[in-house]
Amino acid sequence: MDTKQPFEKLVELHGASVLRVCRAVVGPLDAEDVWQETFLSALRAYTDLPPDANVEAWLVTIAHRRSLDAVRAAGRRAVPIESVPEGRSPLGNPAPPDSGVWGQVARLPDKQRRVIAYRYLGDLPFGEIAAIVGGTPAAARRSAADGLRKLRALVSADLLPEGDPS
Repeated sequence: MDTKQPFEKLVELHGASVLRVCRAVVGPLDAEDVWQETFLSALRAYTDLPPDANVEAWLVTIAHRRSLDAVRAAGRRAVPIESVPEGRSPLGNPAPPDSGVWGQVARLPDKQRRVIAYRYLGDLPFGEIAAIVGGTPAAARRSAADGLRKLRALVSADLLPEGDPS
């Protein structure tokens, strides 16, 4: 019966080929970080690896997947620019984010705000919302109702002219 090698030996034997894969996919600047992530992932899963598995292929597969994750993450990172251009937002949000209804939504308690977002923006059923925020579907339904009632009150109070007590 085959026995597994100590993990340190795997790093010694296959570290160079894993690093080559990382460099090929993410480039030389991020390759060492991805290499470390690869071996951390491999260390976590090493106990479940069958003793007769092709360890180098397994490590290269992990390296390839971690490298792709890094490339995707880099594509989502903001690119720094020297100055922000003036003008209207192409997204149709010319007002500051704390004005209007969004400013009122921000004033809701956390659970009510999250339940309203999941229900009315994410179109999730109350059962799924309860699984996310904790509690029962009835409690999620109640949080949504309470949040909407408070939001209506905040918005209508915001629409009243200053000094008008009605």
